[in-house]
Amino acid sequence: MMRAALIALAALHGLAGVAGAAIGAHGDVAASVSTAATMQSLHALAALAALALLEGRAAYVTAALFIVGALLFAGALYASGLGGFSLGPTAPTGGVIMMLGWALFAIMGFTRSANSPPR
Repeated sequence: MMRAALIALAALHGLAGVAGAAIGAHGDVAASVSTAATMQSLHALAALAALALLEGRAAYVTAALFIVGALLFAGALYASGLGGFSLGPTAPTGGVIMMLGWALFAIMGFTRSANSPPR
């Protein structure tokens, strides 16, 4: 039970981190690129964690949400910060997709059986 709750709480912290980064990304060029890199790196690790900690289809769906969301979010910030052009609502769309990944990760943590042995 404790392990599952910690996984879920960590996932909720990740969800809040994505939301905070999205709010903070509306600064100068360097901040946008830094935010893009941070989100891209963080969600690469999150995808690996989902594959290691979750089972079945949930592992693949969660990892895919992290990967696709980070690609859209970071790609839009890179385009803006490095190329000087906008990809429209691509960054917020990617942010929402990453938050969905964190929400699914949290749901899986909360719904995992208390008697499930750790992997």
